[in-house]
Amino acid sequence: MAHVLVTGGAGYIGSHACKVLAKAGFTPVTFDNLCTGWQDAVKFGPFEQGDLLDRPRLDEVFAKYQPVAVVHFAALSQVGESMSDPGLYWRNNVGGSLNLIEAAVEADCLNFVFSSTCATYGEQDGVTLTEESPQRPINAYGASKRAVEDILQNFEQSHGLRHVIFRYFNVAGADPDGEVGEFHQPETHLIPLMLDAIDGKRDALTVFGTDYDTPDGTCIRDYVHVMDLVSAHVKGVQWLLDGHEPRVFNLGTGSGFSVREVIDHSRAVTNKEVPITEGPRRAGDCTKLVSGSDRAMSELGWEPNRSTLEAMITDAWRWHQSGHYER
Repeated sequence: MAHVLVTGGAGYIGSHACKVLAKAGFTPVTFDNLCTGWQDAVKFGPFEQGDLLDRPRLDEVFAKYQPVAVVHFAALSQVGESMSDPGLYWRNNVGGSLNLIEAAVEADCLNFVFSSTCATYGEQDGVTLTEESPQRPINAYGASKRAVEDILQNFEQSHGLRHVIFRYFNVAGADPDGEVGEFHQPETHLIPLMLDAIDGKRDALTVFGTDYDTPDGTCIRDYVHVMDLVSAHVKGVQWLLDGHEPRVFNLGTGSGFSVREVIDHSRAVTNKEVPITEGPRRAGDCTKLVSGSDRAMSELGWEPNRSTLEAMITDAWRWHQSGHYER
């Protein structure tokens, strides 16, 4: 079976992508430095430990497996951290990605799927973001992702590197089969933090900012189920292997949920109350980010079938209670 190199394949989204790639008939090769990933999440193909800043190691892995495509998830992704230490994000996300792109071109692996973010659009309240919306990132995380998009376009012009770029924001849920799920150390995502608070693993869930210009005062995000998200990435690989041109796709439902709405839905799923405290806004957080996905639906045939709050919280809660969550 054809190999696909998956950077960050030991992480939350990457491990789910490896499962779906394997189901689609590929052999996913996980390349991960394990700074935020977990080796026990690598279950669907070989594992190669390494850092994107280590070019000789990348060259070695490309030579060993000769992948037909790269799916690039590996990145630092904490908005607050990117505001306090932007240099870390430029070195890791941009420098590492450039190393990877150059190694792919050198190995004649010219199909590249990039996990970008709707944070490249910055704060554009009151609109549903499309692929043509202006990109005005307000933090180093979003800026670093936009820079990699520019690099990919440059390498398409100079070396014929064909790419698919996916822009999305909040990913939630877990594998319904329970083979992989979400775990970060430290945890930063809303739903697992909320489930921790319900379970007593933390004293309370902190709601950062209650004075946003939204109906309930909390910020609004577009949530996509992780299994829907990774299915799009597999479709992106096939898009390139079928000979289509480089393309950018937004992935979202077109309707966002506020932090308080997510908390309210969790009560219906878990039948438990969420202990909360209120804190100040975090630097770099936007009021509302909602992403449309008409292009992905019409051109890739993608459908976010599981991207309801009920399904995302239900799958996350099942994983949370499974015992796999503990490390």
